[in-house]
Amino acid sequence: MSDPVFFTPSRLFTAGEIAALTGAQLRTPAHANNEVSLLAPADRGGAGALVFVEGKRNAGMVAGVEAAVLLCSEDVAAAAPEGVAVLVSAHPHRDFAMVGRLMFPSAARPAAMTGETGISAAAHVHPDALVEPGAIVEAGAVVGPGAEVGSGTVVAPNAVVGPSCRIGRDGYVGPGVTIQHALLGNRVVVHAGARIGQDGFGYVAGGGGVEKVPQLGRVIVQDDVEIGANTTVDRGALSDTVIGEGTKIDNLVQIAHNVRIGRFCVLAAHCGISGSVTIGDGAMLGGRVGIADHLAIGSRAQIAAAAGVMTDVPAGERWGGVPAQPMKETMRQIAMLRAMARGEGKGKRDG
Repeated sequence: MSDPVFFTPSRLFTAGEIAALTGAQLRTPAHANNEVSLLAPADRGGAGALVFVEGKRNAGMVAGVEAAVLLCSEDVAAAAPEGVAVLVSAHPHRDFAMVGRLMFPSAARPAAMTGETGISAAAHVHPDALVEPGAIVEAGAVVGPGAEVGSGTVVAPNAVVGPSCRIGRDGYVGPGVTIQHALLGNRVVVHAGARIGQDGFGYVAGGGGVEKVPQLGRVIVQDDVEIGANTTVDRGALSDTVIGEGTKIDNLVQIAHNVRIGRFCVLAAHCGISGSVTIGDGAMLGGRVGIADHLAIGSRAQIAAAAGVMTDVPAGERWGGVPAQPMKETMRQIAMLRAMARGEGKGKRDG
């Protein structure tokens, strides 16, 4: 449920306005003026709440819902109680999220933490740096020589934008973030504690043990990327590490040097992407996926959580398991192991 202490709505919305914004069908015109002041899960709801229910599997939640407005799919709309404005949508969850972004913009894109505007007197901005009008550099932040920060971007407390880095417009660099040897596009959000552009893990065997290979590449982050808290993105060795437009990366993800991630990919928490991996557009990786170095993950491929990928994955396929393989094979092997275990157990009991 939206918390009025941390998240205050930018404005209130009526059921009629939400219908116009989303294209949902208002089934109860008499309730067009029902006003939404908060967002809530359907099992809690409350006065002034907007809730959503999607699909028959959740139909049992509809009859008892308490809300001002219900966004729901066609197959459950008839069960809604009296007094609730029912909005029928083909995509209730998506429309709910859209309204949420309008009502609570600071929850969708982080805002300045200190309430300061412009460059804080307690920030350190090098004389050779360029901070465009409209950007905010908060207390304790550092912007190095030759760096550029675009208009509308927030550099939060204790963040560091290293020498010659470029940060585009309308972005966000969270508290404690460090950015080195990197170029970030517009509307890029980097959450607290992330590390962008540090050394890649490059070593070669030498006479006295392992010796450092200089990491001379950059990190290129294209427009509309979001990078989660405490995620690390290493700069390239000789080529660049690249994260494509619109890609969303969860917390605690490791992206090694020379990795190239395509457009509109999704990487869940604890993924580990080894050096020189290529990931195609629209690929989706579940939590704790590990990918060995120099592999190619095809566009729109889906990798199940905790999979260990040791070979290339063709475009559009679903893989899982350790070592990863097509999901049908993984599930068949799991079924066989379970059958064998049941058989062994039966044999012991019969003996």
